[in-house]
Amino acid sequence: MIKIKFLPFVLFLLMGSTPTAIKAQKRNDSDNQKSVSLQVKPKLVVGLVVDQMRYDYLTRFWDHFGDGGFKRLANEGFNCKNNHFNYAPTYTGPGHASVYTGTTPSVHGVIGNDWYDKESGTSVYCAGDMTYASVGTTSDAGKMSPHRMNTTTITDELRLHTQMRGKVIAISLKDRGAVLPGGHTANGAYWLQGGDEGNWISSTYYMDKLPKWVTDFNASNIVEAYKKPWNTLKDISSYMESGADDNVYEGTFKGESASTFPHDLPTLWDANGKFTLLKSTPFGNSITTDFALSALDGEDLGKDDITDFLAVSFSSTDYVGHMYGVDSKEVQDTYMRLDMDLERLLKALDKKVGKGEYTVFLTSDHGANEVPAYLKDQKIPAGYVQVGVMQGKLNEFVEYTFGTNDLIKNISNNQIFLDHGVIKGLDLNLEKVQQTIAHELLGYEGVERTYTAYQMWQNEYRQGIPYILQNGYNQKRSGDVLLVLKPATVQYSITGSTHGSTYPYDTHVPLLFYGKGIKKGSTSAKTEIPDIAPTIASLLGISYPNGATGQPIVEVLD
Repeated sequence: MIKIKFLPFVLFLLMGSTPTAIKAQKRNDSDNQKSVSLQVKPKLVVGLVVDQMRYDYLTRFWDHFGDGGFKRLANEGFNCKNNHFNYAPTYTGPGHASVYTGTTPSVHGVIGNDWYDKESGTSVYCAGDMTYASVGTTSDAGKMSPHRMNTTTITDELRLHTQMRGKVIAISLKDRGAVLPGGHTANGAYWLQGGDEGNWISSTYYMDKLPKWVTDFNASNIVEAYKKPWNTLKDISSYMESGADDNVYEGTFKGESASTFPHDLPTLWDANGKFTLLKSTPFGNSITTDFALSALDGEDLGKDDITDFLAVSFSSTDYVGHMYGVDSKEVQDTYMRLDMDLERLLKALDKKVGKGEYTVFLTSDHGANEVPAYLKDQKIPAGYVQVGVMQGKLNEFVEYTFGTNDLIKNISNNQIFLDHGVIKGLDLNLEKVQQTIAHELLGYEGVERTYTAYQMWQNEYRQGIPYILQNGYNQKRSGDVLLVLKPATVQYSITGSTHGSTYPYDTHVPLLFYGKGIKKGSTSAKTEIPDIAPTIASLLGISYPNGATGQPIVEVLD
């Protein structure tokens, strides 16, 4: 009875307050909507790729870094500590393409630095294009374009989103380190021509002649000034994070009797390609930084409200790593000097673009292995394989088994390419031939496992080595049988480091985000290289590259 008596009063209160509550809620919703930002608009995005940088270089050399380079990016930005390539082979061309397309070779098509082209029956280079001419040199070094990359890049999408008003400039000592990040629509891509020249060059794909700021740079004495001895930045006795300076695991320049500091570049100049020699020293990274700073001014990057993009690849780290190996004092000195170049670049961005007005990401195109000869001396399983010996043995098996030595057309990038015409003419079953050869190769020294193209076609792998191989497998371009060598087993010289495998020493690389729109923090959750481009696209509020398979790293975005 009491409930019935008070029910009308309660209903009156509820009904009377409902319109007010609804209006208040609408106002709150409206305010919330106004505070939501659909995009962040930095004046400039800077993409940094450090060639052959393992993740543990960041931690190993940390105490030698200053506060303004790697430490600034990591401490004030976001550090993805467990970042990996999710495909193989892990090479420079596929690495740069994957960073900027947000996908893997299975989609973007850059399956190696070079690969056997099944249509032409010849080896092709990832950035080579003889339909264009060189700009800035009379050599063929400028005959390049991104035409073998099948998808758009984050740089392409920025250009499209801004109706081609946002500028994209790409810079690297290596042509592929500039051409692939620049995408199909870059305003300019530049790389260093060595030999007698020492000049930054380009291709008619981008321009008919070099801009004045580039010709001015080439005419200056900036590059020539690095023709000087290379000694350690600090007292070499403080380089405790590296092995002995004098050891048998390192290569030497022509004319050197030992791989020890100092390296007298003026004396070694003529025998080692003249300006090409600088690429295999940390001075190559400094030259790259010098040129990037000139590009900021010459192209007026980050000077208006339309976002521009500067893609810079530091290649000397790769050249030094290949020659001296990951435990060398030369590698340590190169990263300590690179840290100073990064600080120089960031300070220039603060001044020219404005602190808080630009966004940076830093990653690598692949890692590198410990020198197998060194590991063997430490009683760790490791080794070398000789491709010629393997190929000779395989040819004998194929001729004995199938009655012909014309079955194999090419062996490259740990893949066997078969002649499908011969297989059809002999009325053989392609799947069975692939399987037979794969089983044979399993018995060869240094081979850990094999897979066939048929397996790549018929299965969808979700994890492990098959997943990594499948992401690197392109149906139109890849081979018939895929090899995986044992851990720490390589096809390389007994000195220096290399890369290309499915293993963590090649896949685990840094990923740092910094600047406008980026949270401060870190994560140990696994991230993958194809996630970079979607993360930047989400930040900018633009379309993902059209072949993107990665996902934005939501923890990074502010």
